[in-house]
Amino acid sequence: MIQGLWQCAAGMQAQQVRQDVLANNLANLDTPGFKPDTVSFRERLAAARGGSVLGDDARPAHAILDDMSGGVGVTPRHTDFSAAALTPSPGNPLDVAVDGDGFFAVRSAEGTRYTRNGRFALRADGALVTAAGGFEVLDDAGRPVRLDRSASAGSIAIDANGTIRQGEVAVARLGVVDFDDRSRLQKAGTNLFDADGARPRAGDGGVVQYAYESSGVDPVASLVRLIEATRAYQVNATMISLQDQTLGRVVNDVGRLA
Repeated sequence: MIQGLWQCAAGMQAQQVRQDVLANNLANLDTPGFKPDTVSFRERLAAARGGSVLGDDARPAHAILDDMSGGVGVTPRHTDFSAAALTPSPGNPLDVAVDGDGFFAVRSAEGTRYTRNGRFALRADGALVTAAGGFEVLDDAGRPVRLDRSASAGSIAIDANGTIRQGEVAVARLGVVDFDDRSRLQKAGTNLFDADGARPRAGDGGVVQYAYESSGVDPVASLVRLIEATRAYQVNATMISLQDQTLGRVVNDVGRLA
């Protein structure tokens, strides 16, 4: 019975993590360029099969318990970097999107970070910054992009390779980079990614002006998975209650002398 309690408790913990991840995805349904996370489960080995603190020569042995599962655990989170649909934004020339593979490079207080959110704005000093968070956008040489605020917004043109022009003058080229191993990218908050030591390379995606990438969250699929996780959590909680009642009867009734 105690084994069953531990397994159900592990199941509740796993489903709680799953609910938290799915709830965070749904909360970012309208966040441009957001990439959803997923979690999966793996079996926990029993101590006798997975290695014991007693050492290989002193592992306990039980013909039944040693062959039972140790419950379920959660694997590290995985971010789905699949490209999402582009949303037209005809009224803002500073809205851009990466059409294909790649990330915009920005500067935060912690260093260079990367994002798929191409909704930009102009700061008072002419710096091109992210509309959310105000992080400076970097060019292909890693320098902050500066534009002439005295020029009209309609004179800003951004072509497919990321070159920004004001009138006939090429001002800068957006830094669009990618990574050979995206699994090393870590979410750093504010819809940014930390490369975690991975070396960036030039991205293959083109730049589209007057558009931005939508959130990658599928609302219907995410809601269905959230309901599944909630029900699985409830089933595990019910099983704990039933096993607790059974243990109570074993202690209080079965062992009672007539």
